[in-house]
Amino acid sequence: MDIKYRLMTIEDYEQAYELWLLCGNGLNDKDDSREGIEKYLKRNPSSSFVAVYDEKVIGVILCGHDGRRGIIQHACVSPDYRRYGIGKKLVELALDALKAEGINKVLLVAFKKNEGGNAFWESMGFTLREDLNYRNKALAEMIRIDPEYTKE
Repeated sequence: MDIKYRLMTIEDYEQAYELWLLCGNGLNDKDDSREGIEKYLKRNPSSSFVAVYDEKVIGVILCGHDGRRGIIQHACVSPDYRRYGIGKKLVELALDALKAEGINKVLLVAFKKNEGGNAFWESMGFTLREDLNYRNKALAEMIRIDPEYTKE
């Protein structure tokens, strides 16, 4: 299989968005809109990647940093193309990009119910922090775009 890996551009947005929906990534109408992703890519131009096969985006990793810590967001591979090392390669590309920018630590958030995703992150050396509580506060009204979302 001839898979190409390259930096993500805003031209990849529609295919990446469809993939995020397919994979059940937690999305919202503001941050994950075309404008929101374009802003993210402009701020972090060298650390988000796509995997392309036959001119179709089959994997994506949205990754950036704040100057101190890296963060991986919306990483997924199409279910039809899993178990080929695509996710591992995307993570390696993102981590190498962060290292090149002087970032020494990276974090991510994974839904507890995403057993496959959590097993993948564990296999990639990401540890679960039991000493932290994840908190967030919306500064604008947002609509969740996730068919499996429940307010548990």
